[in-house]
Amino acid sequence: MSRLLAALTTVAVAAALAVGAALGVVALLEATPDQPNTPLITYENADAER
Repeated sequence: MSRLLAALTTVAVAAALAVGAALGVVALLEATPDQPNTPLITYENADAER
């Protein structure tokens, strides 16, 4: 019974750590600001002059 209790405790602690890590990663990703979507290179449109 002691080994079963130890195994169940280990599984419960591992699951709690996994959930905590996942929530932490999501919180960190939402905390970073969105990067602006500006192109580095722009091309002139030759059709616009016609």
